[in-house]
Amino acid sequence: MTAHGTIDRPLTHDPLKQALMTPHTTSEQPHGAAHADFITAGAMTSRQNRTREMQLIPEALARAHMDDRMREADAERHALRLVAARRMQRRAERVSLRARRALAMAVMN
Repeated sequence: MTAHGTIDRPLTHDPLKQALMTPHTTSEQPHGAAHADFITAGAMTSRQNRTREMQLIPEALARAHMDDRMREADAERHALRLVAARRMQRRAERVSLRARRALAMAVMN
C-alpha cells in the first residue's frame, strides 16, 4: 500500500498546494462540484493518512507499553532463574563438602 503523504513525510508543506479549507466558487465550477485536481486530491489523501495515523497512535503506544512490560517480565524471570540456580549451586557445594568430611572421617577411623 503506497500512501501519498504521512505524518513523517507529508506530501507538501506549501499551503498553496494543500486542499482548501473553504470551498472556492469560480465561474467554471458550481459550488460543491467535484473537481479532479491532483494536488488537491494528494493533499486530501495526505490529510486522510494523517488522520488514520493519529487514530492509530494510542494503539501504537499500547503496543510499545506491552512490549516494555513483556521485556521486564522476561528479565525478571531470568533473574529469578539465576537466583534459584545460585541457591542450588550453594546447596550442592555444602552437600559435597559434607560428603567429603564424612568420607574423611570414615577413612580416619
